[in-house]
Amino acid sequence: MKRLWVSVIPYNKQVAIVALESGAEAVVVPEGQSDTIRQFGRIKTVEKHGDLKPGIDVEFINVAGKADEDRAAAVPTDKIAVVKMLDWTIIPIENLLARRGKNLMVQVENSEQARLMVEILEKGVDGVVLNTTDIDEIKKTAEILHGVSERIGLVAATITATKQLGMGDRSCLDTCTQMTVGEGMLVGNTASGFFLVHSESIDNPYVASRPFRVNAGAVHAYILTPGGKTKYLADLKAGDEVMLVDNEGRTQTAYLGRNKIERRPMLLIEAEAEGQPISLVLQNAETIRLMDPQGKAISVTTLKPGDKALAHIEKSGRHFGMKVEESLVER
Repeated sequence: MKRLWVSVIPYNKQVAIVALESGAEAVVVPEGQSDTIRQFGRIKTVEKHGDLKPGIDVEFINVAGKADEDRAAAVPTDKIAVVKMLDWTIIPIENLLARRGKNLMVQVENSEQARLMVEILEKGVDGVVLNTTDIDEIKKTAEILHGVSERIGLVAATITATKQLGMGDRSCLDTCTQMTVGEGMLVGNTASGFFLVHSESIDNPYVASRPFRVNAGAVHAYILTPGGKTKYLADLKAGDEVMLVDNEGRTQTAYLGRNKIERRPMLLIEAEAEGQPISLVLQNAETIRLMDPQGKAISVTTLKPGDKALAHIEKSGRHFGMKVEESLVER
């Protein structure tokens, strides 16, 4: 998800409250105003005594020419570089995206400038610092940035086998977001292949729908999370970020409210996509579903060899959840 910071310089109580209510990550405030802002809710502040400190965590740089661009590019990548384009030209931003790669934000005056910055060169900057007192513009910018997400490549995997297993611990992931039909999460036995597991957003005669839930699989499995990272299902806890994915590969970030681990009968599903094996252990129940290439939910209890299911393939290995280029075999 793209970052949204809102400038509250000079201090403006209404702007600060709207920034908080719009889901801004941080507000840039005058020195000594952090405690005032925190009275309205929990949000990061950017000032000398705040959560993010200028000169230490973040560098603000006005860009008027090549020398300023070089200065911004030289900011260590573990710091956030916030640039202000004094003549509002695009090329320096493109250059900085290529040179820095990450932790680049741009000061903007309105939602249209924000949209341009987060879409530039397809990748876009990491976020914007919005400088406006227009409440509607804050809300519009928040909608734009929160709607920009990663896109995940999905392929059709061919089911090769299913096998009924005994009892095991499975993980139900309950999020703070209601999912719709066609949305779920990417989960796999290995970090090289993930099935798109459907949310429990479908009504049936026996169990009420739980659109906030994905019955994701056995606790050992990997889940693909925002930023291309993975986590074990067993390690997820309330407050963690998870990635929701629809049948066209569109994603959004959600927050976990509960990881419900219970002992249940399990089912192994094996498939192949692009010459690569994929597998996942899921609960053996008709309400657990994958998705076919047309986006239709299919119960795992009806799967048979030759059926197709949406999946995602990774070419790299993983080390503590991060991609690494190395020889790695998982079976």
